Amino acid sequence: MAIHACGCACRLLAMANFFPRWTNWVPIKLVVCGIVLVCGLTGATWYYVTPKYTKVRYQPIQPVPFPHDIHVTQLGMDCRYCHSFVEMAAQSNVPNTQTCMNCHTQVQKDNPKLEPVRQSWNNGNPIDWVWIHRTVDYVYYNHAAHVNRGISCFSCHGPVNHMPVVYQAKPHSMGWCLQCHRHPENNLRPEDQVFNLDWKPDDVKPAEFVAKYGQPRDVREDFSKKKKLTQIEIGETLKERWNINPPTNCQGCHR
Repeated sequence: MAIHACGCACRLLAMANFFPRWTNWVPIKLVVCGIVLVCGLTGATWYYVTPKYTKVRYQPIQPVPFPHDIHVTQLGMDCRYCHSFVEMAAQSNVPNTQTCMNCHTQVQKDNPKLEPVRQSWNNGNPIDWVWIHRTVDYVYYNHAAHVNRGISCFSCHGPVNHMPVVYQAKPHSMGWCLQCHRHPENNLRPEDQVFNLDWKPDDVKPAEFVAKYGQPRDVREDFSKKKKLTQIEIGETLKERWNINPPTNCQGCHR
């Protein structure tokens, strides 16, 4: 009887030691790894999916205050007067001192805020503007290719014409760019409205638009008889008219 009891005890002991001793730490390790993983994902999301990473609302102090709302909205200046290469070059330019002095030799010529402009005019050194919208070196972006095919300054830079101080309004991330490349109809507008930052699809007169650009071939409804056209209807028409097919592969931007 004692032998039988001893045998049972040995079997129970063997069953108790079936798993190695280090497995006792497995649940604790899994909990710790889970906490680290959750914290890492939370931290990465907080940084990479928020304006802190995309620089949305980035608003540096410039050497000379330039209120775009006054110059563009109140005075009616065209974007191309200061950013004169935007229709011809891959990179848009900031205004040089000559451009500023074309007006400010007469307008507010003694304003102390314009002293850096006057110094630049006298010594020949350019104004040290702080770049806001700057594409990284490994990304190719051509301003002329976009504005000459119906992409407005507004689509990438926001309502600059209403900004007292310019800030970065859009994320300019790879995902954000790809959204437009996959669906350009969401942003296309008539070429004569590219630099009208207050343009709205409701401004389009359907009959005149159809007479000039037509309408998509697979659409049976007559756009010219509609009271208003939506952005998608306008965009789809221009996309087909201009044969717009933006690249969505890596080589399109990373050349």
